[in-house]
Amino acid sequence: MIALSESADFLSPEQYLEREIKSPIKHEYIDGDVLAMAGTTDTHNTVAGNLFALIRSHLRGTDCRLYFADVKAYLEQRNCFYYPDLMVTCDSKDRENPSYKCFPKLIVEVLSPSTEAFDRGDKFNDYQTISSLEEYVLVNTKHQRVEVFRKTEEGGWLFQTYTPTAATFSLQSLNLTLSLDEVYENVTLEIDSKTRP
Repeated sequence: MIALSESADFLSPEQYLEREIKSPIKHEYIDGDVLAMAGTTDTHNTVAGNLFALIRSHLRGTDCRLYFADVKAYLEQRNCFYYPDLMVTCDSKDRENPSYKCFPKLIVEVLSPSTEAFDRGDKFNDYQTISSLEEYVLVNTKHQRVEVFRKTEEGGWLFQTYTPTAATFSLQSLNLTLSLDEVYENVTLEIDSKTRP
């Protein structure tokens, strides 16, 4: 998802949520500032769709819920609302509000060139304030590469990269092993304009 700055007066979380219900365009909210979200690419959408199908199948029959792009994560400590590409919550308190969730255990972001630095930096820093979050996953659209950040018992984060040489990767928060072939099925990887001849 591509974020576009939108000039506006400072909004309270309540004002943002009220406006967002009526808006034809999705916006993320960062402590009073609002960012419009642009559309995705075919590659981004296919990768996210593949992951949704694989995770949804695994969660069938459990109390966990999987959300895809249109449900917000609320980060109370940072006063932010983000739209993760995928989010899993198993906390019954998250059924109280239909438009945002507060207790995800897994968040997945499919990287876009315009948001990759933010997803890796400030957004991940903000996501780390979610006490229930166990894993944060970044999925590349230029290479077959999945990066997983796992919270340790001490509260730190361990990082592991998975490439085709690994063939599979684990989402420990869901007790699920996936193959890169499944994640990248029917995907044409995006060309990096910096490396283009």
